[in-house]
Amino acid sequence: MTNQKFVVGLTGGIASGKTTVANLFAEFGIELVDADVIAREVVAKGSAGLSAIVDHFGDEILLANGQLDRATLRNKVFNNETQRLWLNNLLHPMIRQKMLDQVQASTSKYVIMVVPLLFENQLDSLVSTTLVVDISPELQISRTMQRDGVSQQQVEHILASQMSRQQRIDKANHIIDNQGDIELLRSQVTRLHQLFLQQAAELSNKPND
Repeated sequence: MTNQKFVVGLTGGIASGKTTVANLFAEFGIELVDADVIAREVVAKGSAGLSAIVDHFGDEILLANGQLDRATLRNKVFNNETQRLWLNNLLHPMIRQKMLDQVQASTSKYVIMVVPLLFENQLDSLVSTTLVVDISPELQISRTMQRDGVSQQQVEHILASQMSRQQRIDKANHIIDNQGDIELLRSQVTRLHQLFLQQAAELSNKPND
């Protein structure tokens, strides 16, 4: 866990509403560290991450404008465990370090770290407490189909590859139910915000070891 910063690890399955919840915390002036945003930054044009990927896979991994061709990269690692592990071993430490740097640079009372695969990638070890946004699998399927224009079969395949709803709930310190309207969501966020402020204050008052 990072030094004397109170960090909330926010996670949830596909289409659970992590971004909506994170943005409600941001309305209180809480800074967000978003793993998905950082994952794009570490392979951006001119980055060390992209340079290493090109060295490994060759120029065919690039688009005409010099940016990463994500579809080609996905195809190369999709059914190739060795290549997938190579890519994860390259990018995960970069993403992890950048997240920690952003947490340390933050100035809000506490920080929300938004990580879709928080538990799967053992990134819960970096946070003070965990918060899961929970919805039913039925809602996940209908929301993802609507949002991404994909088939039910594709969504079910994604769900099967993620941690189960029960496993996620069992690991969570806090749970937000996102099956109602935005006002119900806002009231849950407000209550947790007050709790996290209190816990952050307690942490900052603790003497350093």
